[in-house]
Amino acid sequence: MRCLVTGATGYIGGRLVPELLDAGHEVRCMVRSAGRLRDQPWVSRVEVAQADAADAEQAAKALEGIDVVYYLIHTMGGGSDFAAADREAATTFAAACERAGVRRVVYLGGLAPDERLSPHMRSRVEVGEIFLRSSVPAVVLRAAVIIGSGSASFEMLRHLTERLPVMTTPRWVGTRTQPIAIRDVLRYLVAWASVEEEVNRSFDIGGPDVLTYADMMRVYAEVAGLPRRLIIPVPLLSPGLSSHWVGLVTPVPASLARPLVESLRNEAVCGEHDIARYVEDPPGGLIGLRRAVELALQRVKEAKVVTRWSSASTPGAPSDPLPTDPDWAGGSLYVDARARRVDASPEALWAVIESVGGEVGWYSLPLAWSLRGLLDRLVGGVGLRRGRRDPRRLWVGDSVDFWRVEEIEPGRLLRLRAEMRLPGLAWLEMRVLTYRGETVYGQRAIFHPRGLAGHLYWWSVAPFHSLVFGPMLRNVARAAERGGRSAVHPSPAAAPHDGGPRDTVPL
Repeated sequence: MRCLVTGATGYIGGRLVPELLDAGHEVRCMVRSAGRLRDQPWVSRVEVAQADAADAEQAAKALEGIDVVYYLIHTMGGGSDFAAADREAATTFAAACERAGVRRVVYLGGLAPDERLSPHMRSRVEVGEIFLRSSVPAVVLRAAVIIGSGSASFEMLRHLTERLPVMTTPRWVGTRTQPIAIRDVLRYLVAWASVEEEVNRSFDIGGPDVLTYADMMRVYAEVAGLPRRLIIPVPLLSPGLSSHWVGLVTPVPASLARPLVESLRNEAVCGEHDIARYVEDPPGGLIGLRRAVELALQRVKEAKVVTRWSSASTPGAPSDPLPTDPDWAGGSLYVDARARRVDASPEALWAVIESVGGEVGWYSLPLAWSLRGLLDRLVGGVGLRRGRRDPRRLWVGDSVDFWRVEEIEPGRLLRLRAEMRLPGLAWLEMRVLTYRGETVYGQRAIFHPRGLAGHLYWWSVAPFHSLVFGPMLRNVARAAERGGRSAVHPSPAAAPHDGGPRDTVPL
């Protein structure tokens, strides 16, 4: 089958694509920014269509010649208009599928009861109904908590359990749910590309275990070898307070934690297992919670987390490209540019640059970076706890603490876009340069202010730049010179530049 995967830069989509390819299907990925897929190991095996689901003309082009569509688009951020945006995109895309003659649409939604739904869960139900009402047969898979390395649900469970041996918890920890392993979710999704019968309905999907969230934390503690956790429910914690509590304790920001927490208020247990009539259970049965946690932890320990919850764009984060023209029409740009000669090879310097963030840190005033991350989390931002997917390699689209990789030229340039809450757009560039035969480290912090608040923000933090970016410049250079932690294992991407002349100083 010729399959179109929307949301291919997200957690589920990024894992579904290689599974479909391995099953022998042809795959086209529909993304709003084709550059986000550039470094995926499977990108050479797929077609890439740059389109927005809410744009009928773009969607029509992306759907040409497609048999099966996987619709994996859902807004997880806040804002009062997210449901309307999801409704518009689904309605436009469903109509485009009808005109294109698509054979089937597969949508991954949420397992929810029929009443007292949270706004996000209600929106997911509505999107599923839009596709079911379409003339194109649709399969809506309804899942509760998905357990897999890097999933938001798993990271929330993991960090709550690991960091709080004694915890006071909201009432939702006593609500029953039926978690499902990411491997079983992917198996169901892939299977529907080959089912021949015409089916138009929803299916509940879940693993073999039905238990409360408190039980899930106890199971995680046992698998991880942690002492038994003491859980004390407190009925007064609202979903809003709970989401901020989760945001402070785990890497999942409050803006994303809230829809997850709100969905846990409702019992999420499968009402049927009719999907087995079309997709048989595997010989060993569906994966239970204990085994799912074991598999996820193994991936984490081996640093083989293929996609993470932060793979998708952060809600509310800026999406404008970096203004590279000095006379950019967008307005003022503030720049803090620095450079330093490095007594090391370009490859050693690049290895240090490519390993910044996460456990390695930012090579200057850890307390200042931690404080900035904490302030960001207090206002609903992502903070520093996202870390990074891989300790040594970076791809375009990777999240690195409160930054995202916007551009990477192996051995030469790393450009990070800020996803913290700011009154403007910000970038951090780190370059490997040469000047008169010597290795030079170039560093630029760039800020495009938004309104008066943006200008005031820049001038209020400018006095601290010498305390943050100055030491960062020196310490990155010294780490390369002494073959520090980051430079011990230079990545294959740090090969010498084989194109034209390298960038030269001055910046």
